[in-house]
Amino acid sequence: MYEFVSGPLVWIAFIVFVSGMVYQFVIMLRSAKKDKVIYPYMSLKYSLRSLFHWIIPFASRNMRDRYEVTIVTFLFHICLILVPILLIAHIAMFSFAWGLKWMALSQGSATYMTIIVILACLFFFIRRLMLPEVQFVTYPSDYLLLAIAAAPFITGLAANQQWFDYQTTVIIHMITGSIMLMVIPFTRLSHMLFFPFTRAYMGSEFGAVRNARDW
Repeated sequence: MYEFVSGPLVWIAFIVFVSGMVYQFVIMLRSAKKDKVIYPYMSLKYSLRSLFHWIIPFASRNMRDRYEVTIVTFLFHICLILVPILLIAHIAMFSFAWGLKWMALSQGSATYMTIIVILACLFFFIRRLMLPEVQFVTYPSDYLLLAIAAAPFITGLAANQQWFDYQTTVIIHMITGSIMLMVIPFTRLSHMLFFPFTRAYMGSEFGAVRNARDW
């Protein structure tokens, strides 16, 4: 089982992830081409202005009005991205497979960042349950996506701390990580691809057409 999840399953997950993202990218470009106002309105200046503004914490009024959500959201995304990429165990796997190496997080930093992701998922879960305005736009699939996002980090932390049988926990960790990777292109998690283009269009429309800011 370990040989399968650490070999073929990882390859399958990466292939589905990459091909799925490429597919979504092509669909997005084709849809934009059919809309006669998107490409003509696109402006590099206002696209970059909007993009950089929205990746700066508290730069927009909406972020300042919901400071606790802003803090948790930024910490969540930073840790969610950096931990899988810079975890020394993951780097070792890439090094063994392809001979690639890069800087790694310290074990302590990776542990704390993993805990941040788990607590952030819990925060988002409670927020969806408690706030009517958030609950109104929440679907059962959103809770499932939270579970999918949290599962690799929970199992990774459990494996690192050896709370249960190590090999079983590692196998579950690899399975949940592969599932998360494969569902990204086909769920709301695909906003990691669409975010720059959405911001580029919004920034261009507000800046070049309406002569206003989009924040």
